[in-house]
Amino acid sequence: DPSDERSLVSKASPSLLESFIESGVVSGGMVPKVRSCIRAVSSGVKSAHIIDGRVDHAVLLEILTDSGSGTMVRES
Repeated sequence: DPSDERSLVSKASPSLLESFIESGVVSGGMVPKVRSCIRAVSSGVKSAHIIDGRVDHAVLLEILTDSGSGTMVRES
């Protein structure tokens, strides 16, 4: 549930996200978003981010703070 703060993961590797998809932790409309991040990182992009566009200044929070506002995907 995206509104449940406890369900948010701030950092994840592609392998962790694959396991989340396989187990059903990531489902529905999040699957294509997560797969896109996995594909980008696996293709050489240093990191990819999934953020909630409904949050004010979400991009700035993700880029300029340690806590961010979404999930950063990168190799471990």
